[in-house]
Amino acid sequence: WRAVVAITRGGMAPAMIVARELDIRTVDTISVKSYDHQDRSEARVLKSPDADMMGDGTGILVVDDLVDSGKTLELVRSLYPQAHFATVYAKPSGEPQVDTFITGVSQDTWIFFPWDMALQYVEPYRGKD
Repeated sequence: WRAVVAITRGGMAPAMIVARELDIRTVDTISVKSYDHQDRSEARVLKSPDADMMGDGTGILVVDDLVDSGKTLELVRSLYPQAHFATVYAKPSGEPQVDTFITGVSQDTWIFFPWDMALQYVEPYRGKD
């Protein structure tokens, strides 16, 4: 991959981990708003990644935490059709929009991500060997 693009905000933590593990130094973000509080609205891009880097998405890995309805990924895929889309979790309605995911969950599952919860101290993983 040439670059990793995180869908903000949920995709930022997984994208950082993926970029580190794959030794990819070029990381950018795309900000898409598809919710007003708890209500879904029409997805729209608030901030785009570097246009010269993105092109049609060839060589770009787009990362998000979850694909739910698929509307966010559908919008981003329409902008960068050759990108590879990866999520940590996928719900059935959104699964057709993602190329790679780790775990499928039911449509009514609510997932609590560590980066969305109250801050707490966690021992660093590095140096435990």
